[in-house]
Amino acid sequence: MALRINFNAEATVTHTALLRNERAMNKSLLRISTGQRILSAADDAAGLFIADQLATVGAALDQGNRNIQTGISALQIAESNVGQIFEKLQTIYTKAQSAANDINDPNARAALQNDITNLVDAIQKIATDTEYNGIKLLDGTFASKVIHYGARADQTITTSIPNVKASNIGAYVVQGNGQVTSSATSAYTSLITANWQYDASADTVTVAGVSLKDSSYLSYTGAVDAKAIADAINNNATLQSLGISARAKNSSTASTDFSNIQAGTNQSATINFYVGSNTASANAISITVSSGQTLTLDQLVSQINTQASAKGLNITASTSGSRLVLTTTGETIGVEVTSTSGLSVNLATLLEGASGSVSSATTATGSAVKVGNLSIAGTDSYNYDFTGISSSNAGLGVAATGNGSFYNLNSINVTTNAGAELAIDIANTAIKKVDRVRTQIGSVINNLQAIWDGQKTSYDNTKEAENVIRNTDFAAEMSNFTTMQIRMQAGMAMLAQANALPQLVLQLLR
Repeated sequence: MALRINFNAEATVTHTALLRNERAMNKSLLRISTGQRILSAADDAAGLFIADQLATVGAALDQGNRNIQTGISALQIAESNVGQIFEKLQTIYTKAQSAANDINDPNARAALQNDITNLVDAIQKIATDTEYNGIKLLDGTFASKVIHYGARADQTITTSIPNVKASNIGAYVVQGNGQVTSSATSAYTSLITANWQYDASADTVTVAGVSLKDSSYLSYTGAVDAKAIADAINNNATLQSLGISARAKNSSTASTDFSNIQAGTNQSATINFYVGSNTASANAISITVSSGQTLTLDQLVSQINTQASAKGLNITASTSGSRLVLTTTGETIGVEVTSTSGLSVNLATLLEGASGSVSSATTATGSAVKVGNLSIAGTDSYNYDFTGISSSNAGLGVAATGNGSFYNLNSINVTTNAGAELAIDIANTAIKKVDRVRTQIGSVINNLQAIWDGQKTSYDNTKEAENVIRNTDFAAEMSNFTTMQIRMQAGMAMLAQANALPQLVLQLLR
């Protein structure tokens, strides 16, 4: 080994190693003190890029969730106030039911109308004034509003809230006032022709573009029956989804007081009552007044009710003074009278709106029919086609084709029974529409909440991924720092030894 004093190579090399250890220890010390593994791009250039991108996505997800929360807040305000409208509509509905009761006197109905008017006014104000930060929510202007939820462009959800002002909600109604026709010289099957007869193979029953001819309720040929049409509508899934429903009713109070039917010698009369679409005499209620017998109004009522019960026919007979009252749940009411030997029977004593007396020196047959009233109500505009079974003065009593007429809440008038019945339809249909709006809002809130939950999970995982790249693993870093400390101590000790080596030259010089 050569010994020199002008350059201590061992000390220089040891010093260099000591400087490297010091630099590494200082960086480890800084990582521990800041908690960050990447202190500059030089530490991990690729890692820094990835961590920065993840940080950007994480921040965007966080802002997206704030946007969602803002949207949810606005929709919760809307849903709450739609709920208020719903409750007021329920009250209007029950008050209209109360007004439909003829036990009410005019003053009571006026009071109910006043209450309903105030409720309608409250609905109008709620729908007009509900807002979020100045943005109207229920007046129809909240349409196609975009809520941006995602970290990328076009990650949005679009929502609208329909107009629920009192002037905009109600019912589209088709009202057919069932017509009456009679003939003192025609049998029932001869009377039921043209718009008074429904033929499944030829006539049309279409509502909102939905043909009902395939319905089991309308697969017949017979008298036009409002109840059958109402049943077909109410049991059609498509029309149910469109919020369209129907009801039928039929009540007949004979136009003329009933006179006892007295059959003299060789005289007789047979009275058949038909219910619904049926035109077969075998299925009718049949009452015979034989020679020498007398049929009173009470006996007629009793026999109608007894046979109706036995045959399962939905018709009820009663009296109003001296007049016969027949009531069904919308089924058509038909009557056919056959008399012999000059026995006269006035059709007007049997059915409202009928006319003519059945009488002949030999045998005569006359008949009359009264179609029930049909009312169809829907939340949205729709058309109908009753070609072959209706005109303004035949059958259902409504034009063969047309559209539902709109009645909003402001048109409610319960000061009459008819008005109250219509009010029930209007309120009930408005309830369906408002409830549908409410459920739509609720669905959007649920969707947004689900997106929020998913994005929060994405945010957590994204931040965790960034944390793994960017931040310090303290256990590993402390181990590294300890290693650097030991190296520094060893380096310092060895530098001292290296500095001592030139002293060996002095031993040679002695």
